[in-house]
Amino acid sequence: MAERLENEDWQGVQGPLFKILRPICWTSAGIGGLAIFGAAIVVTASVIMRNLGLGGVRGDFELVELVCAACASLFLPLCQLNKGHVMVDLFTAWMPFKAQRRLDGIWTLLFAFVWGLLCWRLSIGLEEIHSYGDKTMLLRAPVWWVYVPAVFGTALSAIVAFAMSLPMIFSSMRGMERT
Repeated sequence: MAERLENEDWQGVQGPLFKILRPICWTSAGIGGLAIFGAAIVVTASVIMRNLGLGGVRGDFELVELVCAACASLFLPLCQLNKGHVMVDLFTAWMPFKAQRRLDGIWTLLFAFVWGLLCWRLSIGLEEIHSYGDKTMLLRAPVWWVYVPAVFGTALSAIVAFAMSLPMIFSSMRGMERT
């Protein structure tokens, strides 16, 4: 697939729509990073407390499990915006740039549909797990909380991928790319 060119308004990520999406993606990733950092601090404190004979933080492993599950999807929109997913251009390197760009757009549109499918299924899972009322064993935290950031992250990834794909596929939509 086409590589990022330094002198190019790359795939429309400088356009007016992306001036709105970029801070949302960064905020999403920042919240995920802060949550994981907080969980790391709790685990560190728990290990230190155990080594000092004070006992650990109750449910520290549950907290890490919940935070990691919840925050994994919060990083996806920024990854999508930066085209940080693994791409293999072994079979397309011979193609002209415009053809590579269009093919990248088709794959990015496919990514948008897959993100949308994942979001839909996660939202159904959220409804079901909420109705069950499941809670963790030690912390008694509702398990459905984990699904909320996952639904948000996949929905935002779908929006970003869809917005990126249109100018890549349709030259008439290249106006989205300019600031």
